[in-house]
Amino acid sequence: MVNETNDSEDSKKVAIIREVYDGENAQENFEYELERALESECQLIVIEPSKLGDETSRWISVGNCLHKTAALSGVTAIVTGLLWSDRPFICSPFGVTALICCGLYTVSWQFDPCCQYQVETDTSKLPHVEVLAVLGPSSPTFLVRKDDTRRRILHTSISVLAMGISAWRLYRAFK
Repeated sequence: MVNETNDSEDSKKVAIIREVYDGENAQENFEYELERALESECQLIVIEPSKLGDETSRWISVGNCLHKTAALSGVTAIVTGLLWSDRPFICSPFGVTALICCGLYTVSWQFDPCCQYQVETDTSKLPHVEVLAVLGPSSPTFLVRKDDTRRRILHTSISVLAMGISAWRLYRAFK
């Protein structure tokens, strides 16, 4: 069951997905409730069912890994492309890796509402600490909404620039 509360001061929603097994398809109900909470752009989502929380955490971790790989590979391609202009085969693999990871992220994660959230393990950093009082003895997963517009622009820009430098270095080497 999703419980949504509105904080009157800042009108940020909290959704709690309770671990209540009331039928054969309880897992599907949990997933549906999570989708509803994600689409309503809640500031904090508390997921009590451990299986759903683990799956969601893994999905977010894979997206974060693709983002970081794209950014780090891109920066490496840019630096090596600028430092070693006579060795294009050093920067090119990093540029291609950055572009592939950026492309995978864009296709698979960018339009998923889950990419707007990060898993928070430190309960003292939660935006609505009063929610902890109504939770049961389980160890839920906490998802906090974060604006990732800058992050997406950054890793896309780095990836495009890295691939551009890599392609230019390869063009100059074979010219």
